[in-house]
Amino acid sequence: MILKLPAGPFRAYLFDCDGTIVDSMPLHYVAWKTTLDEWNCPFPESLFYEWGGKPVDEILSTLNTMHGLAMPVAAVAKRKEGRYFELLHQLKTIPEVVEHIDLQYGRIPFAVVSGGRRNSVVQSLTVTHLIDKFETIVGAEDYRNSKPAPDAFLLAAERLGVEPSACLVFEDTDLGIQAATAAGMASVRVPSPMERRAADLRNQ
Repeated sequence: MILKLPAGPFRAYLFDCDGTIVDSMPLHYVAWKTTLDEWNCPFPESLFYEWGGKPVDEILSTLNTMHGLAMPVAAVAKRKEGRYFELLHQLKTIPEVVEHIDLQYGRIPFAVVSGGRRNSVVQSLTVTHLIDKFETIVGAEDYRNSKPAPDAFLLAAERLGVEPSACLVFEDTDLGIQAATAAGMASVRVPSPMERRAADLRNQ
């Protein structure tokens, strides 16, 4: 996998976390499935990736509506996050993204802009020894309107003191790319695990 960056120069890099910096989406899906199975709540893998970038609470509320369930959102979200943390020892980074972090670290500021809660992001970055690379972390607690709204990216740019047009966003989801575009930022898309698996099969 080669990431082709748009023409710069850029004065800041903004990274989604799950599926972008860390290859955590398969682990998150296991945590979701084992948690939702307790409620007999379907959550196909294709829908999980389609909803990439949505906050946990928003996913649960939408699933409740879709399936006529009454899952307690806060409690189920906490259980799902706990299951994810149990799997963290398996977490790996996405090398092609970390390569760009290493190339520009110390030259321009970095931020993480996630649909996940800050605690989850911090734990993922800590276990992969990347936490010290980032000037700020924008988590789901920090903004009202989730991706594809531009709020999270605009907040990150404001914290870094960089104009949105001078920021490059690394994202793995369509919602994230739409949010970056709405914020007036250039972006580069990181293929999802499903897309990488399909590419590997084609190349065999």
